[in-house]
Amino acid sequence: MFKIATEIIENEINKTNDLKNCLNRICKFLNEKIEGYDWVGFYFHNEKNKELELVAFSGIPTLHTKIPFGKGICGKSALTNNPIVVDDVSKEYNYIECNIDVKSEIVVPLFDNEKNIGQIDVDSNNLNQFTKIDLNFLKKINEMISEKFLK
Repeated sequence: MFKIATEIIENEINKTNDLKNCLNRICKFLNEKIEGYDWVGFYFHNEKNKELELVAFSGIPTLHTKIPFGKGICGKSALTNNPIVVDDVSKEYNYIECNIDVKSEIVVPLFDNEKNIGQIDVDSNNLNQFTKIDLNFLKKINEMISEKFLK
């Protein structure tokens, strides 16, 4: 499944030069086609304000369109430059609730020349949804985005 999804996303990335439109299409595809990807969004860094800004998403709208660095799973990833997988968000002290149905989350940084400039964030309504396969899949998507739009 992830191999085919990677090919479809690669085609989406290659057929446009509009980053925001491309990110929105990727979010929609992942949200609709990958089971357990119940909300998908891309946040980008606003270095001046030290916060993340939501630039594209698919799923239930969130009030969290701006997240301070360090706050929540996304904000923590922004500071550490590391991907974060949370199997059960109810056990995470720093979790920002976007939707009461969310049970697990994965955040994978997006790099431009080794600088963390944003991230893909995926929420699931299932506990323990995300594995190393998901992590590698999302890293690959971010690498393809970086290669096309950020180099």
